[in-house]
Amino acid sequence: MRATIISDRIGQRAINWTLSLPVQLTLYTALCALTLWTVYFSTYPAAHDSMHSLRHHTLTISCH
Repeated sequence: MRATIISDRIGQRAINWTLSLPVQLTLYTALCALTLWTVYFSTYPAAHDSMHSLRHHTLTISCH
């Protein structure tokens, strides 16, 4: 019985931590960063060609 109560408390703490605002913001930021990195640095020809001029006009990202 006691083990079940402790297990439930740990599970509830894990859920509360996962759903907390700082964790959600971190996950959202990481997802956005991954998406931008994939778009900017893709070697897939269709994605690379469509983003080519944008990369050349962005000062902090070089293309070649």
